[in-house]
Amino acid sequence: MTNLQDFTGRTALVTGASSGIGAACATMLTQRGAAKLILVDVDTDGMASLDLGCEVEAITGSVADEALWMDLAPSLEGLDHAVVNAGIGGFGEIADLEFAEWRRVMDVNLDGAFLTLRAALRAIRANGKDTGGSVVITGSSTGVKPVACIGPYGPAKAAVAHMARIAAMENAEAGIRVNAIAPGGVDTAIWETGEDFNRSVEAIGRDKTISRMAKTTPLGRFASSEEMAATILYMLSDAGSNITGHVLVSDGGFTL
Repeated sequence: MTNLQDFTGRTALVTGASSGIGAACATMLTQRGAAKLILVDVDTDGMASLDLGCEVEAITGSVADEALWMDLAPSLEGLDHAVVNAGIGGFGEIADLEFAEWRRVMDVNLDGAFLTLRAALRAIRANGKDTGGSVVITGSSTGVKPVACIGPYGPAKAAVAHMARIAAMENAEAGIRVNAIAPGGVDTAIWETGEDFNRSVEAIGRDKTISRMAKTTPLGRFASSEEMAATILYMLSDAGSNITGHVLVSDGGFTL
């Protein structure tokens, strides 16, 4: 790379790619020269709607399906980078949670992240490039700061952040960097799985709902998906070549 955030000739995997942070990462990677993207999401139409200027292999399925990753292994040959981003929302007090709801969220947010990371690391190791490779996992500020009534979401995000640290230690000798980002409030569709959020949207509209929620953030606003993608690509790129095992909190001051 002459430009440290130039991904020319690189191959990258992005999960949860149909919308939000994942879609922004995919778009930004192709804008910065990525040669090939492997996208994984349950939303086929969302992936198809992306305007990407490179070779794209879009896989429809759940990241928590181990068989998907076994089948996808040949497509990951030559992999340089991975954005482990797929996730779903979770809400409710722990004392009131049904185990099925706990497992639903953990299945995607933790098990799915593990399966994605494992597949990506195996592929990057096999690549054998002198430049190594890099992975960024999408965590959450709720994995850093306790927040009530988010059920299994916060514990899952705390777990993936620590998984990133462990993977960083295990793969440093191979030149593979692994980091995580811990966003605060980001204006994405993940909020729409919450009953309280939807009731508020029905009463006052989505923009006002997001604005009210953002008052808990010192900067007074939610971030955009593009802001998060720019930070992820910094860590993914050669610009972050000395950063590994780090959980970067990008939350507008929410955890202060």
